[in-house]
Amino acid sequence: MAKDKYKKKSLAREWIESIVIAFLLAMFIRTFIIQAFKIPSGSMRLTLIEGDRILVNKFIYGAKIPFTNLRLPGIREPQRGDVVVFIYPKDRRRDFIKRLIATGGETVQIKDGKVYINGQALDNPKFARYYYNRGSYGEEENKIAVPVDSFYVLGDNSASSQDSRYWGFVPNNNLLGKAFLIYWPLHRIRIIE
Repeated sequence: MAKDKYKKKSLAREWIESIVIAFLLAMFIRTFIIQAFKIPSGSMRLTLIEGDRILVNKFIYGAKIPFTNLRLPGIREPQRGDVVVFIYPKDRRRDFIKRLIATGGETVQIKDGKVYINGQALDNPKFARYYYNRGSYGEEENKIAVPVDSFYVLGDNSASSQDSRYWGFVPNNNLLGKAFLIYWPLHRIRIIE
């Protein structure tokens, strides 16, 4: 009888330990390596559409250490054209996804539907779309200087995107990671360019 009771406790303990270890491992992966997100709006059409489920690489730029302003060392710096997920500067409870256009120290101007960085038009196919002059940070006559340790981001669907044209810059500390894969729905599985 005592042996049966001991076996039941042992089995229960194994299950609890397995669940705790799995939970801790999942939290570690989500916090420092990869996190899943769901696209809620059409601001990144046609690259990403409503309902797409994506994976975001958090270690590429250096994952944030929770409850601090510190980051782990990253593999590389964010680059123009990266599709990035970040904490929305106007509401820290929300995460946004946009395309990185300019980094700290660069100037941005949107003119005749094209984006100019430091006076040079972006000719990369990632930027082959029409960008509208909207918001106080996107007016045609303005050349916007991006502050150091900040980024200027735009949605791929310029006609329907709340982005840096309206609210300004994304501080480096708000950057969460680089979107790299659509994993759902099945017919949309692809690498994000």
